[in-house]
Order: sequence, then C-alpha cells, then structure tokens
Amino acid sequence: MEKLKALIAQISTLLQTDSILVKIIIAIILLFIGWNIVSILANIIKRTLSKRKFDATLLPFVINLALWAMRALLFITVASYLGVETTSFAAIIGAVSFAIGLALQGALANFAGGVLILVNRPYKVDDLVEMQGELGVVKEIQIFNTILLSPENKTIIMPNGAISNGNITNYTVEGLIRVDLSVGISYSADIKKAKEIITNIMLSESNVLKSPAPFVGVSELADSCVNLAVRPYTSPENYWDVYFDLYEQIKIGLDAGGIEIPFPQIDVHMSK
Repeated sequence: MEKLKALIAQISTLLQTDSILVKIIIAIILLFIGWNIVSILANIIKRTLSKRKFDATLLPFVINLALWAMRALLFITVASYLGVETTSFAAIIGAVSFAIGLALQGALANFAGGVLILVNRPYKVDDLVEMQGELGVVKEIQIFNTILLSPENKTIIMPNGAISNGNITNYTVEGLIRVDLSVGISYSADIKKAKEIITNIMLSESNVLKSPAPFVGVSELADSCVNLAVRPYTSPENYWDVYFDLYEQIKIGLDAGGIEIPFPQIDVHMSK
C-alpha cells in the first residue's frame, strides 16, 4: 500500500513539473483524443445535414471542409499547449503553404475550379452533361475532380480546373433533350409518305415526348439520297433508348412502306 501511495505521489509530482517530456506525452494524448472527437463531430454533422435533406452535391465538400478546419484548430491548440507562439505557428504555416502552392499549382487550380463549380452549380449529380469533349452522367463532384459515367459505362475523371474554364453543355437542366437523327431515302421515293411513316413511328414510341411535337423535314439533297432530319424530344435519361430504338423502327417501317434506303452509288458516263 505504501508503494502504491509513493507511485501516485511521484506521478502527481511529475505532472506538476514543467518537463518537456511530460508536455509532449500530454500533447500526444490530447491530439489522439481530439482527433477522434473531430471524427465523431464530423459524422454528427453529416447525419444532421442528411436528415435535413441537405444538397447531396455540396454535402461531401462541406463535411471535408468542416473536418479539416477542426483538425487545423486541434493542431494549433496542441501547439499552443507546447509553448509554440501562435504568430510563429501562423508564419510557419504560411511559408509551408506558399511552398506547397508553388509545387501544386495544378492541384490548386483544380481546387479553385471545384469551389467555383460547387458555388455556381452548372451541373449536379445525375445530370447528363458534355464537357471537355466527353459526354456522360455526373456520378460525383469532388473538390479536385468531377466523375462522369459515359454511355459506354466508362468512368471518366475530369479535373475541375479545366472544367471551370471550359464550355459545359447540360442536357438535363431544361428537363428534355432533342434527339437528332438523319435518314436517307432514294430520289424516287415518296417524301410525304416517308415523313408520315417516320412521324407515326415517333408518335407511337412511349419515350418520345408529344410536346414539343416531333419533326421530320428534308435537310439535304445528297449525292445518292434525300436526307431527312428526324427530330424527336425525350427526357435526358431516355436519350440513348430513343436514339437506338427509332433507328431500328424507322428502318423496319420504311421497308414495310416500300420506301427505299439507297446504297451510295455513282453514275459513270462513257464516251467514245
């Protein structure tokens, strides 16, 4: 019993001293405990915002921002406990940040682009977009990159810096999209009959919108055929279904109606 009392007394004496070793041990303990508390708080914030139906596009960014802000505050608090002057600490952080900034200019540009995208919101998750020459559905908006899923089911990772400085075409924002098709018929075919057949096919397609009304018109008198512009409207998520189904149904319908879809041909005149 006397030995235990002596040990407790020694520990108490040690904790009351200004030993740098003791401070480092306490700082590590505080850092460990604080790190776990910060993680718990971040999860609480995430659950709270999710229950309040916070925007799914902004949620990961807000959580990460809050997480790193609390971690930075934790590091500053622990450093202050160890006797590091706050002003000196801020100067060190500034110098390190400047050096990192020079080394990671591209990453910082992507970070700034991500902030601009999240603030201006030219697109959101599940939108069908075209940007930087790529077409796909937005699956995730990260702080540095935007992830698309292409029609070929390929994952496309695009840097936000390039996106924010380029053209963005959002096919979802208006709630409908026009499908542009081109069908060629022979010069001897009945144009009015061909237009009627194609129009009826579009009107019978369940995914084609009735308003705006689908359109068929002559777009070009080509070398071997008369090209018809076929312009139905649909919702963005049904774009590819309409695109492929209509081409198939138009081919079947024109064949049944006796409308020829000619092969490319060249007339050769020979003279003696």
